[in-house]
Amino acid sequence: MKQHYAVIGAGWAGCAAAMELARAGHAVTVFEAARILGGRARRVERESTVLDNGQHILLGAYTETLRLIKLAGQDPSELILTLPLQMRYPAGSGGMDFIAPRLPAPLHLAWALLRAKGLQGADKLALMRFSTAMRTMGWQLYNDCTVSELLQRFDQTDRLNRLMWYPLCLAALNTPPERASARVLLNVLRDSLGASRRRASDMLIPKANLSALFPEAAARYLAQHGGTVRTGAKVAALQALPDGRWRLDDGVDDGEHYDGVIVATSSVQAASLLQGVHDARLDDAIAKMQAFTSEAISTCYLQYAAPVRLDLPLYALVDAPQRQHWGQFVFDRGQLDSNQAGLLAVVISASGPAAEQGHAPLAQAIAAQLAQVLQRPDLAQPVWTQLITEKRATFACTPDLARPGNASGVPGLLLAGDYTANADRTQDYPATIEAAVRSGVAAARVVTTGKMAK
Repeated sequence: MKQHYAVIGAGWAGCAAAMELARAGHAVTVFEAARILGGRARRVERESTVLDNGQHILLGAYTETLRLIKLAGQDPSELILTLPLQMRYPAGSGGMDFIAPRLPAPLHLAWALLRAKGLQGADKLALMRFSTAMRTMGWQLYNDCTVSELLQRFDQTDRLNRLMWYPLCLAALNTPPERASARVLLNVLRDSLGASRRRASDMLIPKANLSALFPEAAARYLAQHGGTVRTGAKVAALQALPDGRWRLDDGVDDGEHYDGVIVATSSVQAASLLQGVHDARLDDAIAKMQAFTSEAISTCYLQYAAPVRLDLPLYALVDAPQRQHWGQFVFDRGQLDSNQAGLLAVVISASGPAAEQGHAPLAQAIAAQLAQVLQRPDLAQPVWTQLITEKRATFACTPDLARPGNASGVPGLLLAGDYTANADRTQDYPATIEAAVRSGVAAARVVTTGKMAK
């Protein structure tokens, strides 16, 4: 039977949930407080240039994200640059050069390790031991610990930790290794490094802005299937009706009632909405969300003259805060979009200490870092800089973190977001786009069937 559902929030989780509901033949209304779709992965405009609120890397293992991008009528090959798995530092910067060839898995990783530059024999042996042990364990860790503890347990070298594992942990979990969940990191590694398909380990860099990549296409898909997206519509309260349906207060009393509601906002906003329902069955989910701590991500955009170009579209950087080297990755946006020639994007994960430096000093420090490690003095003087910090970009992904599931505890009221737990905890992901999309799809299936998605 066709029913009418409300989705609160048009981030990637909300758009995924709405598309899945529409695909099943239901009527859907999406409420988004902002004017731009995408939530914490959206486009912004600065200095008359369209940027993203943060530079992202996806993975070939982002199966649900890629499925829905295609379902929304987009061609990923046109909108995303695909690179083989790599960790490439600028020559002479004290880093390494690791790039996987296009061979079948897991031969591509073995060959990359054999040919890697900047790693000593002890580093390569340690990496091989770790990979072999994790495959034997099925990439599963039933007793969680920190990433640092896991690496120490398997005798990973200091150099390998600094150049490979720590950057991967920060990029994937946005949580420092000494506080990050080893189990969740292994879940990511299992679906990428440990996958049977080589493409699962590919690195995917959006060429289009994040709103255009999926959320805006999802809105078009909804319109084609009779759905509606209301922007500038902030839902202030939810009301459970005696007949099991729901009423939403968004400042417009249209008399519409909904058979189910998916709350796809941030965990902070979701907890606030659930508190207003005044139902004790929601207490557990609310308590878990309120216990989260936030981690920031900063992206510093630096505009240079149009001819400025890096040798590669992506470099890893050795971050050394004691030397004011805050950048962890640098992207050449001009190699992704010809309209952004000369624009570099430098990412800082878990960026709280860096952001405390202030915009101008941090941007100046990053420009100086690029000039030094890339041996390009011209990079010390950008035409303009723009620092974008998402203070609540993700939750701190710590060991054994208690996370609510999609089911809130009240029938017809579901949660969707990158913070929700999977029914099988060995499948939990960190706060990534793929986690948000998977959660949205799962919530849509739960609200329509009452059963957890597998």
